[in-house]
Amino acid sequence: MMKRDTRHVPVLLNAVLDILHPQPGQIIVDCTLGLGGHSSAILQQIAPTGRLIAIDFDPANIAIARESLTKIVGTFDLYHDNFAALPTILAQAGVEKVDAVLADLGVASPQIDNPDRGFSYRQPGPLDMRMDPTRGRSASAIINQITQRDLESALLELGDETDAPRIAELVIERRAAHQITTTTELIAIVCEARDFTLKRAAGAKLHPAARTFQALRILVNRELANLDRLLTVLPTCLKSGGTAAIISFHSGEDRRVKSAFRDGQRTGIYGEISPDPVIADAAEQKLNPRSRSAKLRWARLK
Repeated sequence: MMKRDTRHVPVLLNAVLDILHPQPGQIIVDCTLGLGGHSSAILQQIAPTGRLIAIDFDPANIAIARESLTKIVGTFDLYHDNFAALPTILAQAGVEKVDAVLADLGVASPQIDNPDRGFSYRQPGPLDMRMDPTRGRSASAIINQITQRDLESALLELGDETDAPRIAELVIERRAAHQITTTTELIAIVCEARDFTLKRAAGAKLHPAARTFQALRILVNRELANLDRLLTVLPTCLKSGGTAAIISFHSGEDRRVKSAFRDGQRTGIYGEISPDPVIADAAEQKLNPRSRSAKLRWARLK
């Protein structure tokens, strides 16, 4: 079995460091450890007297990131949990408030690249999509039980999929004959609904199943509900003058972050927020195509 390539380029790293401005002695939380790209850079800045608290829902990510972080002379704690539980995690760490919080809402490369995880619409595999494979319902379980109306709504709201009605209709029709259990089966259904041949789909700049897979992944992992919870508890976890930075990749995520930060500024919780989202420049977009859809917003507690 070939060893998977786990190289990872953290998105908007320079912008993150400029905004959070990590300093020795600070306590900073990375809510989405991933492969440790952001965390490693932050730990280097706050070491040796600072402390990094990093969270990830995927135990595989934690195992990979731990190897990188142990090479840095600094203090860090890793938690296998959902960032929605941030106050509980800080209590477990014996910390009341922190200097900064970062969340990168994207999916780590190994999760997409490993066909056994079911995130990829370019590789055959079981239709799973759980960030934490040890808990929750798989994408297959959901898509074989969800109502046509709810599936259509999810595709529209979470994937901006304009062909949602036809895709939802065809999913219901096909699952009546047999359960949909693989990525290949779902891809075939979406391509048929959107009038794509599989050959044409494979060569498309944006795969016709991309939005459906995005919507289903967000649904499986309750990503928007967890983000809403994080946005609610953030002010209670920051020190005065502390900064929160969130990188989103989907319009639904960005709208929530923008609204929460603006509401926080209007009610006097945040003293300053980013006037506009920070995006990757042309050089970063060329180096890392994943950064093209990234939007970073920040807020600073009064």
